[in-house]
Amino acid sequence: MVRNTRAAAALAVVFAVAGLGLAPHQAQAATAVGVAGVVEGGASASGVRFYDIPGSGGVTLKGNVFTPAGARAGVTYPLIVLPTSWGLPQVEYVAQAKKLADSGYVVVSYTSRGFWLSGGEIEVAGPPDVADVSAVIDWALATTPADAARIGVGGVSYGAGISLLASAHDPRIKAVVALSGWADLIESIYSGRTQHRQAAGVLGATGYLTGRPGPELRSILGDFLGSRLDREQQMIEWGKKRSAAEQVDRINANGAALMLGNAWGDTVFPPNQYAAFFEELTGPKRLEFRPGDHATAEATGLFGLPNDTWTNAHRWFDRYLKGERNGVDSESPVQIKSRSTGGYEGYADWKSVGAGGTERIPLSDSEHLFANVDSGADGGVVFLSSILDQFAKAPPIASVPLLPRAFAAVWQSERYDVPRRVRGTVRLHTTVTPTKGDGTFVAYLYDVGPLGLGKLVSNAPYTFHGKAPGQAFGVDLDLVSTAYDVPAGHRLALVVDTVDPLYIEHNPTGAQLTFSSPRTDPSYVSVPLREQ
Repeated sequence: MVRNTRAAAALAVVFAVAGLGLAPHQAQAATAVGVAGVVEGGASASGVRFYDIPGSGGVTLKGNVFTPAGARAGVTYPLIVLPTSWGLPQVEYVAQAKKLADSGYVVVSYTSRGFWLSGGEIEVAGPPDVADVSAVIDWALATTPADAARIGVGGVSYGAGISLLASAHDPRIKAVVALSGWADLIESIYSGRTQHRQAAGVLGATGYLTGRPGPELRSILGDFLGSRLDREQQMIEWGKKRSAAEQVDRINANGAALMLGNAWGDTVFPPNQYAAFFEELTGPKRLEFRPGDHATAEATGLFGLPNDTWTNAHRWFDRYLKGERNGVDSESPVQIKSRSTGGYEGYADWKSVGAGGTERIPLSDSEHLFANVDSGADGGVVFLSSILDQFAKAPPIASVPLLPRAFAAVWQSERYDVPRRVRGTVRLHTTVTPTKGDGTFVAYLYDVGPLGLGKLVSNAPYTFHGKAPGQAFGVDLDLVSTAYDVPAGHRLALVVDTVDPLYIEHNPTGAQLTFSSPRTDPSYVSVPLREQ
């Protein structure tokens, strides 16, 4: 029997190892100790066994299997396959796998190829990773009491992305739970044609620390962080091959029931691309957005603690693998939680989230700014800032009146007599005139209080190349989707500057930008609002 205390201890070893920053061989040894502790726990509730699982191409994957208590010969049970997150070993899902097994599932978790003790190299959800899912399913059907007609896959982060891609290639998959994942890799880390420096840096560092990046990943990462524009199209094509959004027709044809979950402040895989993908799905589907950063909304569930995300994941599998009438399919398919309040809001689809109308804030004054100086407005620090927003409602702040106007363009709305409940995707439409052919700017939307202190509502970067100096061009930019309540007595402010630690900027020395609002094409920010 795997007791809860043993499972929690094993999981604690994993996160402690990661936090200590041990070298890969040290980390693997430490994890092996934790796993041994789980095995010694015995076997009779939902039992666990550890296996070398044959993956695709002859690669060995390190995995574990939980089976229901009292599993009887000749009886089959629905199967759930859980590929691990980026940089985490196979014991990542121990707590949730045990709960699923206790409720009647066979659960197979495995370390994704290239990481820890699994064989192969890191392919970043490439074809070998997708083929691994099918190979693990084949192995589970041959080795465990799994039911071939009731198969689900899921995971967090990397495991989520792999699961979505697998659902496009293996029609045996009937249900998917993809938490904090991506559907469009390019829109995730290269939105606005801008490299998301901190996100890519964290992924690269943890990949080298806990695994073996393959030659293609090493090349792509070097080109990406090195801003090699001549390699841009190759990087985009590489990302498309790893994006479920590019295979949505196959996913729809296979008909699996898909549940997507993400955080508003996810600095690795921002929510916009998940929402766009959700709208293209034609089968059973569910979309959940909550406050937090990458994987923080579901993190407590990995320790076996109560967690809404995992509760709904179990309900999703129960409905579409067991056929239980638990009501999850009759609820509004879009479920969101505002960053400002604690309750859930249900919507029929993503477009309905901002169905209360759109407020258009005019950007009528022309603004001129010098590039390459951080004005003090920025999107924060990867993970830390959105975690503070999640638990303390403390997003990045800026004193809007004190922002240096030589380096920051600022426009503000009137003060609001009643609260404004921002829901969905804020959009910027403006006209830019550069003094150089290349450049980057970042747009921020702030909730500004009576004392001028601005709390970050959303942001987005924009990069251009090959423009004619001195010639104006139009820009349409989607900011990161969000749900945020602006109190009465506050106002909204749009701030634009050219430097943000989250992103790589492309402003040549001496570059300047002018933002204008031509009479024939006025500039504005459109803010979607919730119905009152």
